[in-house]
Amino acid sequence: MNIAFRVDASAPMGTGHFVRCLTLADGLKRHAARIRFVSRHMPEHFRVMLNTKGHEFVPIDNTPSEKAGDAISHSHWLGVSQAQDATDTLHALSDQAWDWLIVDHYALDASWESVLRQAAQKIMVIDDIADRAHDCDMLLDQNLYADTNSRYTGKVPAHCHLLLGPRYALLREEFIGLHDMAKPRDGIVKRILIFFGGVDINNLTSRAIEVLANIGTQDVHVDVVIGAQHPHRGQIESACVDRAFVCHVQTSRMAELISMADLAIGAGGSAIWERCCLGLPTLTICAADNQRRQIADAASEGLLYAPEWKDELAFMLKLHTDALIGNSCLRKNISHNGIRAVDGRGVLRVIRSLGCSAVEVRAARHDDMEKLFVWRNHPAIRAVSRSADIIDWESHQQWFASVMNNPDRVLLIGQDNGLPVGVVRFDIHGDKAEVSIYLVPDAKKSCHGQDLLLSAERWFSANRPEVRELVAHVLGGNEISQRLFLGAFYHIESANYLKRLH
Repeated sequence: MNIAFRVDASAPMGTGHFVRCLTLADGLKRHAARIRFVSRHMPEHFRVMLNTKGHEFVPIDNTPSEKAGDAISHSHWLGVSQAQDATDTLHALSDQAWDWLIVDHYALDASWESVLRQAAQKIMVIDDIADRAHDCDMLLDQNLYADTNSRYTGKVPAHCHLLLGPRYALLREEFIGLHDMAKPRDGIVKRILIFFGGVDINNLTSRAIEVLANIGTQDVHVDVVIGAQHPHRGQIESACVDRAFVCHVQTSRMAELISMADLAIGAGGSAIWERCCLGLPTLTICAADNQRRQIADAASEGLLYAPEWKDELAFMLKLHTDALIGNSCLRKNISHNGIRAVDGRGVLRVIRSLGCSAVEVRAARHDDMEKLFVWRNHPAIRAVSRSADIIDWESHQQWFASVMNNPDRVLLIGQDNGLPVGVVRFDIHGDKAEVSIYLVPDAKKSCHGQDLLLSAERWFSANRPEVRELVAHVLGGNEISQRLFLGAFYHIESANYLKRLH
């Protein structure tokens, strides 16, 4: 699969865009995707990171030939008009056919995306401010808002699939393992982490260092994390040395530092979900206007501590840091809520939604008949089938022959590295098809049902393009299948209610 990213990587505002896109790109590369980044303002250290990780990068000329004049909130961040940027991006992608174009840029909207449809089969947008219209097939907003389910109403096409909330938070792979071991924080605070983002243009880091140096934390270990491009790097490193704090510059140990800390002081943005994932209670400060809503709504769900304040920042930090250190029940509750809300598997969910899977599907063959007989009669499969009865061999032979000889019945076998992992059947009725699916019981290789389903859908769509709609019938008690189809963007249209009289 070929996937391109058009990302705002300009410092400081584009840093978050670049980091979350890079995290997703790394996950896609592990699934054998070819990745290309396209950007107009890409700092050299980001270019080095892309090269190190084996991603392609195509720069766009920074010299504008048209003035930016688009009527959207952040158009000045683009540096040129959307029309010019669309032309330039098309040129940067013109040598290759692209399955997906992923766009993460506050200065691009539906007018740009519509033009880029000629470069990619599908477009995915990453957004979190919901202030403009999009022409996309999928939209990801990993943040939690009070109006999450309605904030993009009227801003995306009717067919657009929405990936909303921290279930889809783009966290690096190491967070999954650490999340599974995380426990709610309680007891004495022995270790505090300070992190306000890689750039921190307001230098909130220095203010937090001063506060911790003066509130009696001599027995507390303090880790301070900054980026290599922090404008006050030298000052912060010196302050940490003077106070016996440990300063980490552009660290690759962020997940480890979060897991070891008992309390954090930091900003909003994607770091919120990293801390929630590992259960780290945090005094959260708004470092940019686009974080204000995110922080307030996350705080209302008990995922972080974000007090309202009007006094001087240092006073507020001291007051509420003391309050958190002295309230173990509050810290434990915030920690528990975070662990429950974010499991670290967001990248995997997005990858599945993009259809990038290790599962390959093929049409069933005659030599599959005996295997299908064994699988279908397995107790686990019969328990979720319309009929739980054991099927005899003669009936199975007749069924298999009828399927193989009927062009309106499609039977597919899913494989991972040549080993069977699941079965998908499509029964076609005009422009609709009913889909049935099960995983191979006791398979030697594990498979996620959504990987199998989406891979089968891609095969079916390519080979039977006349079918416009899929229907799945799920037994009422089969919660696993219900989650499977909902997660694959099926929607509930009706429900059947049955009552046995005898």
